[in-house]
Amino acid sequence: MATATLTAGSPPARLAVPDTISTRRVIAFLAMVFGMFMAILDIQIVSASLSEIQAGLSASSDEIPWVQTAYLIAEVVMIPLSGFLSRMLSTRVLFTVAAAGFTAASALAATATNIDQMIVYRAVQGFIGGGMIPSVFAAAFTIFPPSRRAVVSPMIGLVATLAPTIGPTVGGYISHAMSWHWLFLVNVVPGILVTTAAWSLIDFDKPNLKLFSKFDWWGLAGMAAFLGCMEYVLEEGPNNDWLQDQAVLICAIVMTIGAVLFFWRAFTAEEPIVDLKAFSNINFAFGSLFSFVIGVGLYGLTYLYPVFLGRIRGYDSMMIGEALFVSGLAMFATAPISGILSSKMDLRLMMMIGFFGFATGTWWMTHLTADWDFYELLIPQILRGCSMMLCMVPINNIALGTLPPERLKNASGLFNLTRNLGGAVGLAIINTVLIDRNAFHYARLSEHVQWGSAAAQTKLQNMTLNFEQTAGLDATSAAISKLSGMVQQQAALLSFMDVFYLLTVLFATLGLFTMLIRKPAAAGGGGGGH
Repeated sequence: MATATLTAGSPPARLAVPDTISTRRVIAFLAMVFGMFMAILDIQIVSASLSEIQAGLSASSDEIPWVQTAYLIAEVVMIPLSGFLSRMLSTRVLFTVAAAGFTAASALAATATNIDQMIVYRAVQGFIGGGMIPSVFAAAFTIFPPSRRAVVSPMIGLVATLAPTIGPTVGGYISHAMSWHWLFLVNVVPGILVTTAAWSLIDFDKPNLKLFSKFDWWGLAGMAAFLGCMEYVLEEGPNNDWLQDQAVLICAIVMTIGAVLFFWRAFTAEEPIVDLKAFSNINFAFGSLFSFVIGVGLYGLTYLYPVFLGRIRGYDSMMIGEALFVSGLAMFATAPISGILSSKMDLRLMMMIGFFGFATGTWWMTHLTADWDFYELLIPQILRGCSMMLCMVPINNIALGTLPPERLKNASGLFNLTRNLGGAVGLAIINTVLIDRNAFHYARLSEHVQWGSAAAQTKLQNMTLNFEQTAGLDATSAAISKLSGMVQQQAALLSFMDVFYLLTVLFATLGLFTMLIRKPAAAGGGGGGH
């Protein structure tokens, strides 16, 4: 078995001794984890407070989504690039520059006075901050021996999933308690501390500046065009009728040209920007596939719940944050349990339980009504939080735990990219289904609410009588308007149910799919006995 050979033969001597991790390295790693937490949190922390930022910058409703989109496009380009930069500059230099740049861009974003400045600062923040995320995954599997993975893997898994989940909650609290400027200013002091710790303490590897002369600029251009335009197409496509929109069409063409250039350079350049050979490791390939689907679940549900609560229940960002805090608590509680299980249980079985738990939570949501509130959402949210951690830890171990150290930096970038792309693709599909099914259900429901329908006439007469008792209202118009609103609400509810049903099928199918993976050569903490 190829993976078994890699695991047994590749780690350097220091990895074979379980107890040689110095306190300095542990502190350095914790600083890196906190830096990654800030970078991932910053994607979602703004999402609940876009209306406050829009008012503060006098931006139009078309412009304000770019506060999110600019960050995502820039980050998705940096994540795979960070593997090459880390080998060339060393983890210490890359992470320190990323943390310092992210902190400076956060401070600048708080000073933005118009939407154009904000978009530029957010793009810089996303691009530079993206360098922190894969570095943590690579460091976790480079400096810690397999016996410690039962502790380390849940930690990075928790951060990668908890940060997007609690982002809207934290953002809602901050913008309510202070102002939207503090969404960015909260990064400054922790950012300075992380930067200082990274420069002082990281000593995992040495730079290889000779790689600069082999830097593949064409590959970088192709990758930036491919991933950046793909992110734009997926973000804007659902709301603009896909290729009917000129900007989306142009980006789709640029994306295709960029993809051809990127893949050509990836297979022909002496030192490609992204080394795709990691996918030849079957466990890494499967791990990345599962990571992609985790991205769909993670970002898709973080988007769906607030949209439901805002659109159907009329909640503001603070109320949404309070209602959705349960998922974060469930993740936090499950992280140590999943760490222990990963060293005692077949990782495939653990993933299967996680995926089926996810499917149970989304199936529960297919019984949605307009009255659902905190208590009705409680069980699905607990299932979502627990299942996310049960999936994430084995996926990290399966994907990265069997790779040789020299491949880890590139592979870590690819692995994190799959999760982000899963989120982007998932959100695009979810938005498209919501829009199309909403129109479909509205048309079907409208057929039953017409003048020829006895039930509709009776309902309308009753509502008209109710409104006649309220002075100053045109009772008939008010009743018709109210009835139309009820139909629209039901159509929206049915479209939400359709999305949750699709997600249920996706996760249940993946639960069965886990049995096709070869048993991992080194299950989580299974290396502890070496």
